[in-house]
Amino acid sequence: MKRFAVLVLSIAVIAGAQTQDNSPADTSSQSGSRQITIPAGTKILLHLRSPINTKSARVGDDVYCETAFPVTQDNMMVIPPRTYVKGRIMRVQRPGRVKGRAELQVHFNTLIFPDGYTVQLPGALENAPGAENAAMADQEGTVKASGQKGKDAGTVAKTSGTGAAIGAVVDRSVKGAAIGGGIGGAVGLATVLFSRGQDIRFETGTALEMILQRSLTLDPSHAGANHRYN
Repeated sequence: MKRFAVLVLSIAVIAGAQTQDNSPADTSSQSGSRQITIPAGTKILLHLRSPINTKSARVGDDVYCETAFPVTQDNMMVIPPRTYVKGRIMRVQRPGRVKGRAELQVHFNTLIFPDGYTVQLPGALENAPGAENAAMADQEGTVKASGQKGKDAGTVAKTSGTGAAIGAVVDRSVKGAAIGGGIGGAVGLATVLFSRGQDIRFETGTALEMILQRSLTLDPSHAGANHRYN
């Protein structure tokens, strides 16, 4: 009986071990479900894919970009180059005729990986290194057109000089030059007063820098899928 009991116990132990070995393995750590968090404040270089101009832009218009440089975390590429980034124009202001510069505010809200993996993005425009005649105005993604006092002064001076030259030729005197210069200066001043300042223009391909306003959690398994480097 003892031998029989020992034999039955041994068979039970072996059967239990085989059952345990044949049971489905826990693949939660191997299924690509690992997540990684990119901290707030991370800057991401973008290239604009659709032009923006404060002359025609409207609040609510979409903004389309692509990442221009990979983002890495823990020695791993988590956002590959040419990942789509979608944003929206939050505020737009055209330049005034007498005063007031053009302003543009852009926020980014969507990140689309090459394989279609999509996450909501808490991003703002941090810098516009590829833009001409514009600079960042605040930390909320607002760009402001550069001032043009020098340009306005040049317009007045140019028209004054032209008027003086014409007056001198017509009147053949210093008095004529003075009168002509005054008329030219008045024309130049009127031109400045009745003309709008310069608009903000971002052409396709303009380099923009986005900053994450909050941390962003991603599944890094999508970073290596279907890269589009060409």
